[in-house]
This record gives sequence, structure tokens and C-alpha cells, in this order.
Amino acid sequence: MRLAGIDIGSRSIELIVLEDGQVVHSKQAESGYNPIERVKELIADISFDKIMATGYGRGIVEVAFNFPTVTEIKAYGAGATGLYPGVRSVLDIGGQDTKVISINEMGKVTKFEMNDKCAAGTGKFLEMMATTLGYQTHQIGTEAQKGEKGIEINSMCAVFAESEVTSLLAKGCKRNDVALAIHQSVCRRAVGMIRRQNISTPLMFAGGVANNSCMIELLEQSLGENIIVPEKPQFVGAYGAAVLAGLS
Repeated sequence: MRLAGIDIGSRSIELIVLEDGQVVHSKQAESGYNPIERVKELIADISFDKIMATGYGRGIVEVAFNFPTVTEIKAYGAGATGLYPGVRSVLDIGGQDTKVISINEMGKVTKFEMNDKCAAGTGKFLEMMATTLGYQTHQIGTEAQKGEKGIEINSMCAVFAESEVTSLLAKGCKRNDVALAIHQSVCRRAVGMIRRQNISTPLMFAGGVANNSCMIELLEQSLGENIIVPEKPQFVGAYGAAVLAGLS
């Protein structure tokens, strides 16, 4: 049986197809202004017996395609366990929000916390800050790793933080030092959520920001332990949705 999972995020869409538990197809596209069209393109030449949708835009897909849906919380729990059976918690920093999820040995969610009230602490925040600093989004992490500590970003609002960054640059602060301070700010928010949850380890880091090497380094330093980062951290939700499609 071929099982498909599709994760419609605020920034990107991921599709995975499993056959006998193995990944036979994986595709990714930007969500863009018309995610329904992106979904059509992704599934156009893919065959599957069952499909499950998850993510920020699962509701519009449910209406447009009549796909069954599952919350991204459950999908990430199932996906993390399917990829790494020993995982007991997941940190997902995506484009729109940050989630900390605790799971049991079966991949069932036992508790979670989500921060979606502000862009600060998310992938969108890092994109905004990269633009302010004159970097490409993919550059900001490696540039931050060249920076020196000593600067702090104190604003808890993405808009005010952007003004703070602009002010620091005007004062002559080095761009990579400011980039590091931005990453430290995101890391503090994530670690605060993790500690409030009093999670068990091992911890998986998933979502688009898990591609950022500076964030991985800072999280491991702050937590005092190694974290698990999948080869394709943005596909964990889609993988979990495919697994859950087989159980529906």
C-alpha cells in the first residue's frame, strides 16, 4: 500500500509517499500565494492509495481536495517516532510558529506548547533579520557562527527587534555579531519553552530552522546535550501524516 502525507506550511509544502514503510517519493515546493495550485502540482504525477494532510494550511486542502487531515502536533509526534523510535520530544521551529511536543514510546503526544502569537522566534523572523542585515536567508546561520558574543536583542516583538537591529548597525556593530545575537534571541525563546515543558530526551529538532547550523549549535550549548536533526527536518510532519494515513 502506498501512503502519502502532505504538510502545508506557511512557507513551504512537503509531500512524502511511503511504500512498505520506505520513502519512494519526496517533493517540496514554496507555498506561495496559492497553495492549492502548489498541492495540485505536487500530487499530479504521484499515485497513492491513501493520503493525510497536515500543517498550517490543512483546512483549505480538506475543502479543496477532500483529504482527511490531522494536526501538525500529532503528525510531528508520529513522524519523529517513525524516523527515530527513541525520540521523546520534538522542537519544531517553522515559518509561522514554534512548537515543543512531548511524546511517548508509541509516538502519542502527551503534552505540547505552541508559540504562534508573534513572528519573533520563528523562521519568518530569521528571514526578516537576514534581509535587514543584507544576507540571503541561507547565509545568516553561517555568518552568525563567525560572530562574537556580547550583543543582546531585547525586543520581544519582531517589528521592534528589527528596529533594534537597525540601530545596532547604525552604531557600527558588526553584521555577524548582530546575526549571532539574533540567533541567541531565538534560542532563548525555544529553550524557555523546552524548560517549561520539562521534556524528556532525546530531543529532535525539526522544521525549516533545523537546517540552520548556528541554531543547532546554540541549542546544544544551552541544553548541554546533543539533539537529533533529521536529514530532511522539514519533512517530519509529512512523514508522520503518511504514517497516520495508514492507521486511518
